[in-house]
Amino acid sequence: MRSASQTRIPCVVMRGGTSKGLYFLASDLPHDAAVRDAVLLAAMGSPDARQIDGMGGADSLTSKVAIVSSATRADADVDYLFAQVVVNEQRVDYGQNCGNILAGVGAFAIEQGMVPVRCARTPVRIHMLNTGQIAVAHVPTSGGCVEYAGDVRIDGVPGTAAGVPIEFRDTAGSTCGALLPTSHLRDMIDGVEVTCIDNGMPLVMMRARDLGRSGYESRDELDGDVELKQRIEAIRLKAGPLMNLGDVARRTVPKMCIVAAPQNGGTLSTRTFIPHRCHASIGVLGAVSVATAAVLPGSVCDGIVALRDSATQRLSIEHPSGEFTVELELGGEPHAPSVQSAALLRTARWLFDGHVCVASAVWDGRRNENEHATHASGST
Repeated sequence: MRSASQTRIPCVVMRGGTSKGLYFLASDLPHDAAVRDAVLLAAMGSPDARQIDGMGGADSLTSKVAIVSSATRADADVDYLFAQVVVNEQRVDYGQNCGNILAGVGAFAIEQGMVPVRCARTPVRIHMLNTGQIAVAHVPTSGGCVEYAGDVRIDGVPGTAAGVPIEFRDTAGSTCGALLPTSHLRDMIDGVEVTCIDNGMPLVMMRARDLGRSGYESRDELDGDVELKQRIEAIRLKAGPLMNLGDVARRTVPKMCIVAAPQNGGTLSTRTFIPHRCHASIGVLGAVSVATAAVLPGSVCDGIVALRDSATQRLSIEHPSGEFTVELELGGEPHAPSVQSAALLRTARWLFDGHVCVASAVWDGRRNENEHATHASGST
């Protein structure tokens, strides 16, 4: 027997890369943005540190949502809207993409019958609504259906799975309007040299030594370092307007990244804050922005990284739980290279499908243009 006091919404739980989230068809959610936000908050159980009354995992990496719909442009197969449901606040943030959750969108679209299977790998062209760019996920589909089993291992995820190569197109300045939104390779904020960059994810990069840290601290050590986090947040708040993001006090971008020389044979060691907790690894598009800064002479990475003399650069970005490899195709001159394209390898897995339930007081399930259900939320 179904309770009249709850609304059942079709939902899929997927792991995408090193994140986990709820995947919805846009047609199964409210039209009204404010009501939709209320539904997503209720589905995740926010605001609550444990998200005990919802599906969230009490961590920003497991409080994510993909909303998928038919493509609205000719060069895409599907549209993808990413929503970061804030754990401790009654807020849903749409100001960024998520490359990890993106890794599951292609498989979701195929499983939902939105994209037909094509041979051993099916390319799915994904229009990322948050910023307007296109990414192409090459989903393994041997045997006529999505393959999840495979031998690809990514740090931060136990075991192996089928690899999903992802190409990014035209991500430079996708949120801030320019690859270097301040027009400088380095800026000075609160006495600290920073590089502000956006190649898919707005990022403020700082050398660990300039903050009096090694850059090799554990995630727990950095999360407990109140003085460092306060200093980084002060820099972030000043960087926001410089990066054309305005007041970022209530936004999850820009992310903050401290860098150091590699420890384990990689290109660069990183510790990323998203923005107030240290990331267990590094975000997909965050890694692309870091790798891009690493190849730009004059950034804060200059003198830390050693690069091969090649138009194709494969950079191993070290993070607290391993490494993340990004491949960049470069153009331009050696003294002033430009990034033509970025590619990386992720995995994804379908974990659960069914219905997520929210109180009918939040949404009664009707999808008309004048939804006025009782709710408390922010809007896009």
